Amino acid sequence: MTTEARWNGATLATSDAIVTVEGNAYFPPEALVEGCFRPSSHRTVCGWKGEAHYYDVVVDGQVNANAAWFYPEPKEAAANIKGRVAFWKGVQVGSAA
Repeated sequence: MTTEARWNGATLATSDAIVTVEGNAYFPPEALVEGCFRPSSHRTVCGWKGEAHYYDVVVDGQVNANAAWFYPEPKEAAANIKGRVAFWKGVQVGSAA
């Protein structure tokens, strides 16, 4: 099944190789649409996954700050999501039409 992430009328990512952890769909980096992401300095820490890094999502000049996150160097328990990107803050994730 193909899954996509959408925000502000634009597709941000599409993939049929999703890894789901704690109800979040993690997309492989190659699934991301170029030009919709810019690095953020925001970081958070998860006790079992490690340090999350964030991207701002940018569509048509609108910015959704820190709406995408990834674990560049996750802890061993979360190795399956290394480099994969998940979304929140109003980004809709579901089956592609």
